Amino acid sequence: MRYLFCSISLALAACVSLTACGGGTAADSTVVLAAVESEAAGQPETVSPGSASAVPIPEGQIAQAIGRLDAVAEDILVRTGVPGMAIAVVHRGETVYAKGFGVRKAGQPAKVDPDTVFQLASLSKSLAATVVAQQVGAGTVKWEMPVRTRLPRFTLADPYVSERVTIGDLFSHRSGLPDHAGDKLEDLGYGRMEVLQRLRFLPLASFRNTYEYTNFGLTTAAEAVAVAAQRDWATLSEQAIYQPIGMASTSSRFADYKARANRAVTHVNVNGSYVPGEERNPDAQSPAGGVSSSVNDMAKWLTFLLADGSYGGRQIVDPASLLPAISPQMISGSPTSADERAGFYGYGFNVSTSASGRTVISHSGAFALGAATSFTAIPSADVAIVVLTNASPTGVPEAVAAQFSDLVQFGSVQQDWETLYRQKISPLLDPEGSLVDVAKPANPAPAQAFAVYTGTYQNAYYGPLQVVDNQGTLELRLGPQPMTFRLSHWDGNVFTFMLNNENAPPGTISKASFSPDKVVLEFYDDHGLGSFVR
Repeated sequence: MRYLFCSISLALAACVSLTACGGGTAADSTVVLAAVESEAAGQPETVSPGSASAVPIPEGQIAQAIGRLDAVAEDILVRTGVPGMAIAVVHRGETVYAKGFGVRKAGQPAKVDPDTVFQLASLSKSLAATVVAQQVGAGTVKWEMPVRTRLPRFTLADPYVSERVTIGDLFSHRSGLPDHAGDKLEDLGYGRMEVLQRLRFLPLASFRNTYEYTNFGLTTAAEAVAVAAQRDWATLSEQAIYQPIGMASTSSRFADYKARANRAVTHVNVNGSYVPGEERNPDAQSPAGGVSSSVNDMAKWLTFLLADGSYGGRQIVDPASLLPAISPQMISGSPTSADERAGFYGYGFNVSTSASGRTVISHSGAFALGAATSFTAIPSADVAIVVLTNASPTGVPEAVAAQFSDLVQFGSVQQDWETLYRQKISPLLDPEGSLVDVAKPANPAPAQAFAVYTGTYQNAYYGPLQVVDNQGTLELRLGPQPMTFRLSHWDGNVFTFMLNNENAPPGTISKASFSPDKVVLEFYDDHGLGSFVR
């Protein structure tokens, strides 16, 4: 959904900062530099100043946090009505918790279990980053490699940026591309390469100085890596990460997700109840949002992540190539006050500091059409959790992960996380359009004869638009395999049409404003690109 992945990431950073309200006060440098008690040995352990925490984790506290997960999960499912959820926790190199809750599809008896496959949405970005890190370690590419080295025809609005934008720039969302660039093209049915080619029409913000979350920016970088590896992205992901770690139920192809017998169906909320939603095929942005996996598989990946790229005694990814991905590369959430912690983005990972002073690595994912996911890793505690759900986002997986993280670090839940995340995320599902909840004019000016409006209109970014008179009803037809939108007269030369897709929440209304030889479609007019000329 438009702005959703970015907003969840920023909401996560903001809510992490909220834990400053609990969990003790900041320690002075003497305490911070002191030894931190190790749960594993029960004895003081020497740590570097940068990884020390003022809040030690007592022996047994992580085990107690794991023991409370059943109750946390069952409670939040009852209160929210989310159909299904799966959770896994890894600690000290092992999967110590893996469980399913609820059902794969509302109204049917099949239960969610740890092997149930969910669509990950933007959690895919973090997995994609580990694929790139593996290729960096293998010497195929570098994080600092300009994308044009492998995609010589890739072009953005600024020639300077086109020549210099790197894999790392695009994986940290600092290319200058606008927020969620290209997503509406995907909704219209354009494929990956078509979307990437049209990014050149979008205005750019300041290069390497502006954080704007872009699925297709990251996908561009991944495509360059795949070209360098002489494989398609899905195959590269399998060979570089999924197969070596034993993630047999994980894929970057939508067709593989569809073929799984044990898969969770996406759901949307209709009048207070979750019902199966439309299918979301994210192949066009596969590196950014197209992975599907189970919590058992994701637990293996988290184990590998916490072990600096090793798994089962084998080094899968060079630690020096992985570290930049899980280190701050860009400010993603600037503080609004002097006592607030900033949020950072690495290469495909959120990186933040918890109220206990520990580095936290995380990411959320969401499809408005019915998926919400999240993982949180605390490397200094050698613990991580992943939560996958099959419902449109309201903050459920983030809340579960946040409660668990509090229990791990402080022994108690510090905030009402479910309410906080719901308040942050739910407004993102509100319908868009200036005429939403606006009463239709009582005495509208009449429309002109339909022949005045019909014809073919051109737009370099979105492609041609046809306006046709279909037996007395005006229709818009837009996209490579034209989608049809029925127009309703509003006032004079202004008509409206309804949308409902990944970037248009239910109830979204767009104006279609006609003038001589031009029509402006409000929903598609981001950055002034919604004008279609006859």
